[in-house]
Formats: sequence, C-alpha cells, structure tokens
Amino acid sequence: MSDDGLDRLCELCGIALDYHDIWGSRRQVPEASRRALLAAMGVRIDGDRSPEAAIREIEQRPWRRALPPVLVWRDSRSPIRIPLTVAAARLEQPLAWTFTPEQGEPFRGILSPHRLPQLAERVIDGERQVRCIFELPHLPGIGYHGFAVGDDSQAGTAAESMRLIVAPSTCYQPEILAGAGRTWGPAVQLYAVRSARNWGIGDFGDLRRLVEFAAQAGADAVGLNPLHALFPDQPAHASPYSPSNRMWLNVLYLDVESMADFAECPAASGKMSDPSFQARLQALREQDWVDYPAVAAVKMEVFDLLWRHFRGRHLGRATELGRQFGEYQREGGRGLRLHGLFEALMEHFRRDDPAGFGWGAWPQAYRNPQSPAVRAFEEEHAERVEFFEYLQWQAELQLASAERRAAELGMGVGLYQDLALGADRGGAETWIEQPVFALPASAGAPPDDFNPLGQNWGLPPMIPHRLQEAGYRPFIDVLRAGMRHAGALRIDHVMGLMRLFWVPPDGSAAQGAYVRYPFDDLLGILALESHRNRCLVVGEDLGTVPDEVRAALAPMGVLSYRLLLFQKDWEGSFLPPADYPAQALVSVTTHDLPTLRGFWQGRDLQLRHTLELFPSESFRQAQLEARSQDRARLLAALEREGLLPGGAGLDPADYPEMTWELVRAIHLFLARAPAKLMVVQMEDVLEQSEPVNLPGTTEQWPNWRRKLSIELERWAVDGRIADIAEALRDVRGYAR
Repeated sequence: MSDDGLDRLCELCGIALDYHDIWGSRRQVPEASRRALLAAMGVRIDGDRSPEAAIREIEQRPWRRALPPVLVWRDSRSPIRIPLTVAAARLEQPLAWTFTPEQGEPFRGILSPHRLPQLAERVIDGERQVRCIFELPHLPGIGYHGFAVGDDSQAGTAAESMRLIVAPSTCYQPEILAGAGRTWGPAVQLYAVRSARNWGIGDFGDLRRLVEFAAQAGADAVGLNPLHALFPDQPAHASPYSPSNRMWLNVLYLDVESMADFAECPAASGKMSDPSFQARLQALREQDWVDYPAVAAVKMEVFDLLWRHFRGRHLGRATELGRQFGEYQREGGRGLRLHGLFEALMEHFRRDDPAGFGWGAWPQAYRNPQSPAVRAFEEEHAERVEFFEYLQWQAELQLASAERRAAELGMGVGLYQDLALGADRGGAETWIEQPVFALPASAGAPPDDFNPLGQNWGLPPMIPHRLQEAGYRPFIDVLRAGMRHAGALRIDHVMGLMRLFWVPPDGSAAQGAYVRYPFDDLLGILALESHRNRCLVVGEDLGTVPDEVRAALAPMGVLSYRLLLFQKDWEGSFLPPADYPAQALVSVTTHDLPTLRGFWQGRDLQLRHTLELFPSESFRQAQLEARSQDRARLLAALEREGLLPGGAGLDPADYPEMTWELVRAIHLFLARAPAKLMVVQMEDVLEQSEPVNLPGTTEQWPNWRRKLSIELERWAVDGRIADIAEALRDVRGYAR
C-alpha cells in the first residue's frame, strides 16, 4: 500500500497522522499504529482486501443511501436543510416525504428532486447520483424527530429514514448561576464516606444525609465520583472510571436497611440480630480502606434474602410495590434486561472460572447478546436476571430520593455527578454495544509532564462512523443516564467529544494517535439533553486541550474545569483569583492529584519513588525541585491577596507541615475567583495525606479505597468544616 493511500484512508477514518505534544514537539504516528487502529475500527486493508477497495467503500457509503443516518441541526431558528441523494435517472420522479415530530402528528408532502438545489454528483456502479438539498417547510422545536422519503408511487411508503435531532444553542444553567451568581459545595468519593451506620462503604443513605448537612451549611451542590454500575461479582475491580455499564448504578451503594423490603423481611431481621453478622459489619466500618469483596459478601447475602421476600410477597400477589417494579422494568426496556442478563451470566461463568474476568472469558456462544445460547440462558435463569433488575430499581429509588431531598432543601444545583469517559472492555456496556466499540484499542493520553510515558486507560473507544450509523443512540443513552438524577454533570475528558487519543492493541501510549469525532453533532446532543434534564454541564478540560474545544464550549454555557494546582502563568506563578474565568468550576485538587496536604508534603512524589514510577532519577529530581518552587509560589500568591497567615514569611521552610491556617487561606484564595461553582474536596478539609488514586498504578497502590478520616455524624461538630463553610458563605454568597 502506498503512503498516500494509507494517509487517505486514515483521513477518511478520522485518524490523525501526527500531533503536537505538550512540549510543542511534532510526533509522527507510526505506520504500524495507523494500520492497527484501522483494523480496530473494522477496516481491513490486508489479505484479499485492497486499500483502494476500503477507500472506495468509505467514500461511496453516503452516496448509496438517500438520507444520512442522522442529522443534528443546532440552529432551531433557521430552516432545516436536509441532504438528499437521488439517482439522476429518477430526478423527474416525485418523492413522498414524512416528517415525524417527537410529539404530535406527522407532516407529509411531495417533493420534486429536479427542482431542488443540487450540490454535487458522483457516479456509483455506473449510475450517476445527485446530492440535493431539501428545505423542510416546517420549523420543528428542539427534540428527536424522524424524516423519511419514499417513492410517491408507493403511496408515501418510506424507503429510507433518518433521525433528525434539533438542538438548542446552549446548555442549561440553573437560576442560581445567572449573571454573576456564584456558589459552592463539598465533593466526596461516595464509597469513602465513613459513617456509624453504613456497611463499610458510603451509600445512598449517607448521600441523603450529606445533602442535608451541605444544605444546612449553605452549600448548593454535592460533588460525587461516578456512580456507574461496576462488577458486583468481582467487587475488587473498583475503579469508578472503569465501569461495567454507565447506563446503570453501582448496587453496592444501596443503603440496605433503607430498602422497603428490609423492615418486613423476617430473614433479614434474623440476619441483623446475629452477633457474628454485626461483628462483620463493625469490622468493615472500622477499616480505613474499603474492603470491597467483604462489603459485597455481606450485602449480597441480604440482597438475596430481600429479593426472595419481594418475590413471594409482592410479585406473587401483585401488590403496589410489585406493580411499581413492573413499571420500572417496562421503562428500562431491553437495556435493563440485557444488563441484568449480563450480571447473571457473569455470576454463572465465574463459578466455573473464578479467575476469568469479563465477557471475553465466556464461551464463544455467549459473547453475542443476541445469540441462541444467550436467549436460552435468559429463559432458564429469568428469576436471577430479574434479581439484578430489582437491585437496579432499588438503587434508582434511593439515588432519586437524595436528589429530591436536595431540591426540597432549596439547593441551587443539587447532586453534581460525574460521567466516566468509557466502559471497561469486559463489562456489560461493551457486551451490549459491541458494534460501536473498537474493542482491541484503548483510550488514553499522550506523554506529558504528569505522565511522561503517556497513559493507557484500558477503555475501548467508540468508533465515530458506527456511532453516527446508530443515530448517536449510545451517546444519548449515556448522557440521559448520567443526568437523570443530577443537577450538574461533569463530562470526563470532554476533549474526547472532538478528538480522542487511541492506543493501538499491544502498543504503548507513545505509539498512539488522535481520532476525530463529530464534535458539532455531539455538542448539540449534549445541549439538548442538558435542557431536557435541567442539568448544568461541566467539561473536564485538563491536559492537552485544543483551542477549538474551549472556544466551542464557553459560548454554550459549559463550565470549564479549573484546578488551583494547574492555574499558572507562563513563568510558573499561580494566577490570581481575578484571572480565573467566570464560566468555570474551580477546585484546589481532584481525585487524580495529591490531596492538598499530600501536595505540600510531597507524599505523591514519595509514593512514585517507592513504587518505581519515575522514568529516571533525573526526572524525579526535577519533580522535587518543581514541587519546592510550587510551594514558594503558592505562598507568594497568598501574600499578593493578603491571605498569608500572620507571622509567617514566604519561605516554605516556615511551613514544614500544611497548617490549618494555610488550608483555610488557600480555599479563601480560590473562593475569590469569579468562577460560578467551587467544589471543596473533603480530604483537603479533613487534612488527609493519602491520595484517592495514583495514576499509573493498578495493584501497586490501593486506588479508590481510602476512606475519609471521620464519620459523617461528626461533621457537624468538626471545627474545620464549620470554619470553611462559614468562610465560603461569606465570600461566595448564601442564597437561602
């Protein structure tokens, strides 16, 4: 294959031939990587498949159908112009068209292709095809509509159809942020919340109590880690950013004792009265790190009891609760059923192969969710599939209760949730949506200062053209699930809406390439779902961010994601608060960075050295020197704002430890920024040193397990929390 041919094929598939890294150097993508990524997309260019054939197929694809699979129109005030492809020999033949609005009766009409403006033409299989533009005579409102064309001789029967998405120009923003409005809220990793009543892991009951505490303290938001479904049968796989399925919830967050069936289930009451079971719960509460396998064991024991009770008392007798569950199943549809089916299959095959992980380890006959073997399993194990649907129903009820409580208490934003970039290769989402995912490849990031070897996140990316062919349904479903019970949603790695860094199979991140996505279309859908769900959008735009991304997001009302530790000028000095953008969420740090105390002490650098994560000793020394400079620069920034604690100078040696006075001053510094929303990491307020997550590690460090240091019940009497809350109310306002 010629270089020109390979380059052209990559261009058609959205694979960039090169990119500039964070140091400004141009990196050429190796030919082997480009070939591997094409193969991961399902584009064959070897064997009996010539490159010319692949190029021809891709170029001709849009000419072989009358309508594109989907059209996203982002200007709802101008007439919608629909591209229509017609064989030249049939230009004189009328076509029947049907517009089906999301709500209401369809509109129909007849169009004459030869009278339409013509844009281009192409010969396909010896027949000339003409691309025309049809202007829809109706101006529909925002929403998901349908448009179809067919031969007029068929009495309006639609031969081809497309999804027509009409989107607003901006995302939703709550009233509290209108104008110069600013507010704040605490942020937690929900699993890390320690309480006197939970079962060793923070749960939705804790979340409801946290909402009540935050509202009383004057906050308008409660920030959370992703709550997506993980792997209940393999609970040690605990990263919330590598979920099984972003459409559903992590059932380990269920507050067992608040489930409706708990109070009326004698078997559950008997279990709770068992001293040995109580001892297990108390041991789990006292641990400083979440023991996921042990937590899952105790919860699943009781879940099974509650399900058997529910089946006998409510499903068997068609009670009101039984009716509500049936309605939930109908609303969840095939997506809910397939998720429950996946969970049942995981449980089933793990009994035979405890070391196996994910659907890739199943027998071949079960790897396709539409296979006869899977359908037979579904029939044979219908009750167990329903058990997992029941757990999702209960989780949904409890999360919805927490969000309603935030609204009842007048919180201006409510739950601020987090949407992971992708799903685990072995999880339910990739099993269900296999055609859309490039399963052999992985999303990641190119080398940078933070990770000099680059990053491979192990999440298979979606294939851009397959996503379009699906009418963007998988993307829409994920957004809806994330926004359903959220007042704000953080889009992890929002740059991925424009371009995503793909790591080739069996390759390193340094060998990866950027792949282009239909940015404008995805932004339109984001805006539409934001309004539908009345959900503020935050775009996590850390790292190497193309200028076009921020330029597109800001006018849409999407908040940028600004962290104090990264907000510096070209000389390395920390920016003053006034230089932060108003259209932003600000925080001191986040889950992938050291805590404030850990940053000051260099705890993260110590861990990286101990775990041999530095590529060289010289690199480690450079990081130590940079950290020393950052401490001095942070003190200088506080002094410029008149916030440096009294009696201390600008020498970091005056602060061998991060004092409470410094913690408070740093939060006050950030609170002065005009940014609309500020979130406060509770690890920083509680002065914890250990990180939530140490990027670049898996088994070397217990990521996603470290708990908060004090119980939720003690927050109300902790002077540090009261001090920060009072300071933020004074600086950022108190609307209630």
